[in-house]
Amino acid sequence: MMHVLLVFGLLGLTTSTIYAALAVWGALRFANRRRSTHAGEFTPPVSLLKPLHGSEPELERRLESFFKQDYPMFEILFCARSDQDPGLSIAMRVAARYPHIPAKFLTCGEPPYANAKVWSLERMEGAAKHQIFVVSDSDVLVTPDYLRAVVAPLADDGIGLVTCLYRGVALPATTSKGRSFWASLEAVGMSVEMSSGVLVAEMLQGMAFALGPTMVVRRDCLDRAGGFTVIGGHHGDDFMLGNLMAAHGHKVVLSTHAVEHHILNTSFGSSARHQIRWMRGTRFYRPKGHLGTVLTFSVPYGLLAAITALGLHQPLLAVFFFVWSWASRVALAALVGGLVVREPLLWRSAMLYPVRDLLGFFLWNASYLGNDVVWRGEVYELLRGGLMRNRPQAAVQETHRSVRVSGLDEQRPSATVP
Repeated sequence: MMHVLLVFGLLGLTTSTIYAALAVWGALRFANRRRSTHAGEFTPPVSLLKPLHGSEPELERRLESFFKQDYPMFEILFCARSDQDPGLSIAMRVAARYPHIPAKFLTCGEPPYANAKVWSLERMEGAAKHQIFVVSDSDVLVTPDYLRAVVAPLADDGIGLVTCLYRGVALPATTSKGRSFWASLEAVGMSVEMSSGVLVAEMLQGMAFALGPTMVVRRDCLDRAGGFTVIGGHHGDDFMLGNLMAAHGHKVVLSTHAVEHHILNTSFGSSARHQIRWMRGTRFYRPKGHLGTVLTFSVPYGLLAAITALGLHQPLLAVFFFVWSWASRVALAALVGGLVVREPLLWRSAMLYPVRDLLGFFLWNASYLGNDVVWRGEVYELLRGGLMRNRPQAAVQETHRSVRVSGLDEQRPSATVP
């Protein structure tokens, strides 16, 4: 039995090392492409679409970063369910400081389908003046060159959608001056694990999906693909929008620009539930790929191989297997963090990533323990193909009771836009 477990551990170490090599290759290709990419003069008028849902930490600073763009002509549209939404009030306050930037403030009411974000995008699309839309979530911070960078690829008429990677940033915890450990783990998972997966997928299969923090799309391409309405019932609106565009013959490309994605979950419970929600979505959209993800983790297999080697009285082998698993994650985080998302606290993140790799293995297992996700304080059931529906109120209450008992009650800020 011990020998079987050792073989299993070595198999996992081998597959995870091969995956890491692919990710590093993808990172090198990405960095080389970035070096050869220069901001062009293609700067058509664009409409920035910003869905909002309440207030959240540092929302004002993030919204203001979009008003500071070095770009000749753009407008910003904000939409919330109600005109009493605190996030909308914050957006109005920021806009008042930049009267030269056209801004519109809309409300959409209760959505006719499960995904409220998509309903707000429909309302903003109808009010937008320009032919290129830049969709961006409320938890994203950008630099002044953001619009120039993400719009530039559309100079190629064959490209219908541009998306970009993002660096996870843990905000300081509200109860201390430091950053939450759990938020830091989630952040490095975004920066390294998510980026690695995208780079490998782009390299092996091409881009047939988008990433929610930035989606740049042509209005005419969107119309031909059926519009935002088609993805209104889906949990992964970003995945589906990219998939829809690719299916209609519009090329999807990954920009060489990266943005900051702020982590708003500071407790273990809220962070774990947020990440499980992501993983459950992937499980429904890419069931085979999600199942294969188990072969990309390294530290769990290193621990298994080390423990079995100790049981077989091979302490030097045990140390070797564990160090192999740990070092491969540190190296992957350092290379992807440095070359791709430009992580400023590179070595801190690199040393944290093996812990996130181990945690990610358990979260992956948890993603198979149910079909429910918590989103903006409401419980939804995921269905075949990534569709979702609201749980009946009785089921919601029962789900919340079981969540509290398990110690994973998500204390998610009311403003978080999916």
